[in-house]
Amino acid sequence: MAIGIGRRQFIYALGGATVAWSLAARAQQGERMRRIGLLSGIAADDPLAKTFYATFVEGLQQLGWIDGRNVHIDGRWAAGDAAVRRKYAEELVALAPDVIVSEASASLGSLLQVTHTVPIVFTIVPDPVGAGFVSSLSRPGGNATGFMMFEYSLCGKWPELLKEIAPGITRVAVLRDAGIAAGIGQFAVIQALAPSVGLDVSPIDAGAGFEHAVEAFASSGNGALIVAASPFTEVHRDLIIALAARYKLPAIYIERHFVAAGGLISYGPNFLDQFRRTAGYVDRILKDEKPAELPVQAPTKYELVVNLKTAKALGLTVPQSILARADEVIE
Repeated sequence: MAIGIGRRQFIYALGGATVAWSLAARAQQGERMRRIGLLSGIAADDPLAKTFYATFVEGLQQLGWIDGRNVHIDGRWAAGDAAVRRKYAEELVALAPDVIVSEASASLGSLLQVTHTVPIVFTIVPDPVGAGFVSSLSRPGGNATGFMMFEYSLCGKWPELLKEIAPGITRVAVLRDAGIAAGIGQFAVIQALAPSVGLDVSPIDAGAGFEHAVEAFASSGNGALIVAASPFTEVHRDLIIALAARYKLPAIYIERHFVAAGGLISYGPNFLDQFRRTAGYVDRILKDEKPAELPVQAPTKYELVVNLKTAKALGLTVPQSILARADEVIE
């Protein structure tokens, strides 16, 4: 009798172990590794790229997605090279990821040439409707959604701030990329509003020869520089900042990292906040929401940053009106 009871207990125990193993196996299947692609237009060793990536990964972690545990992130950084960017777009799509994160318009354009099915969350894209990336902001309609860089009305603040910090200027050159919709849109707003603060506007096209164009513009005196948002100005920001310093041109930029690197003043969205919010959209797509139904969102945080050391080198005294509004003053 004792042997019989033992056998029954053994059978029950074996059955319980089988059930437990089955549940554990199903749990492991439920925690299957998800795959996220990431395509950036800047270089992998750029400190800004590292900061953007770390902010995005931190945002994912806060939502329960841990790289190497339940997600795998495949990152590609094109460093401003169009051919490399197209190659990386094809590579990432071939990996069949659950979602791809795209930084900047050029990266998004390359991805959409390769796929209309893989979900894409974009960030720092100036004009997604004008560029044809989405049907509308409220209903994107395709496989891409995300976070626009800014609304064009922001650009009207740049000539105003330049005139306020450097009252003696009468001319402003806009360094822009005329080959992208955002370059055209930014210049149009600046050209329309600059005369109201007494500034004549001329364009300098990004690309080969722009250094000589900046030098020629500066030679006439009383000039300033507006550096419009584009992948080109991002990749060449150190050179642009050096040119502004060399030719004594007060210059305004869209983001604080230009000012931290020696630029005079910036006004624009907080890009790190956009990468945090991007992680939220990736989370929602990994939980089976569709990009077509997630509205494109505008920035919610803007910041004004001033570099006093650069102002002093240019012989400028930053007015109290700007210092009082500044979110950050670099000394």
